[in-house]
Amino acid sequence: MSLSEHLTELRSRLLKCTAAVLVLGAVALVFAKPIFGILMKPVLDALPPEGRALVYTSGIEEINVLMKVGVYCGIFLTTPVILWQIWGFVSPGLYPEERRYAGPFVMMGTLAFLVGALFCYFAVLPSMFKFLLNEEESTALSERLDVGRLRADDALRFLRVGDAERAGKLALETSKALKAEGVGQTGEATRTPSERVELEARLDGMGRLLDASVDGFGAPARSVLRQAVEKRAEAVEAYAKEDYAGAAKAMDEGASLLAGVAPTRTEELAGLWRLEKELALGKARYVAEAWTRPMLTMGEQLSLVLLLILSFGIIFELPLVMALLGLVGVVRAGWLMKYQRHAFVVCLIAAAILTPTGDVVNLSLMAGPMLLCYELGVLAVWLIERRRSKQEPQTGITPTPGA
Repeated sequence: MSLSEHLTELRSRLLKCTAAVLVLGAVALVFAKPIFGILMKPVLDALPPEGRALVYTSGIEEINVLMKVGVYCGIFLTTPVILWQIWGFVSPGLYPEERRYAGPFVMMGTLAFLVGALFCYFAVLPSMFKFLLNEEESTALSERLDVGRLRADDALRFLRVGDAERAGKLALETSKALKAEGVGQTGEATRTPSERVELEARLDGMGRLLDASVDGFGAPARSVLRQAVEKRAEAVEAYAKEDYAGAAKAMDEGASLLAGVAPTRTEELAGLWRLEKELALGKARYVAEAWTRPMLTMGEQLSLVLLLILSFGIIFELPLVMALLGLVGVVRAGWLMKYQRHAFVVCLIAAAILTPTGDVVNLSLMAGPMLLCYELGVLAVWLIERRRSKQEPQTGITPTPGA
């Protein structure tokens, strides 16, 4: 074949691939929105429960995103067609018995691409987005606060049904657990930018404690409870005027009055109030540490996810591509093994560029499969050369440079 014939053949096969992408992409557009939801699941799962949403910054961004989903789905679904056209283009330069491997080449290539995409989706994306979108310390603090809040609510429920002893015991256990984990501590409010958050949380906690005391002790303690409620109202007024010291003092006085509702249960009620203060301080610390919030756009996250999935799909195709190059005589196993160390460096650099995070785990999840695929490619080329060297003396066939 002449150069012009080669170019004509290449153009014909590229047109076939393009037509297949357009047809399958148009079909995928019908299901673009649910497919987009599946692709974004690792991103949304890494976000806080109250902020699991993606935004769009222009009126047509959502439409553009769905169209991009359709186009990329068309490319993914066209993988067998693309591999078949690649095989058809290089097959004239192969031995007659090697041309029989068209079916296995297409099937294994499609399977390798699918395995690479699934590996990226299930192994790489969850850990990567969890690393990118979550501060480890603030996330751990939030989880401990959630557990502490649940236990404190149970303690208040015990108080509400009249079991003050059980309520005090649970409050004491929770308080000890929070101290052991470094979540909260007693004492005066720290004058930090999140002091307002702490006092607001204290007001909420005192309100819950008052409500539980009304139900738990009833009419006999109503006069004392009224005084405690008045102290909380006084604290709210001071809070509104940004008199945080006065608000904290009024709440402590209200808690002291509340502890006298039942003289035999003073220690339990004091423990419940101490727990509420610790939880409030823990919430203030969390707000102070987690002062940034992710606001992710649909287009940017889709581009990142598709880039990584496509990259892993291509990486897992590497052994097959190297085997194909070995078949047509472009590369040899000896040359690949000679420059093996250079290939390792190139793989690590490529993994560092493609991986959007700087942690060792995600870098290893990309570089490891890349290096393994390179080694499998070297092995495949070596096996092809060994098989060919055994066949040539028997058949006397020499390569026909037809391509």
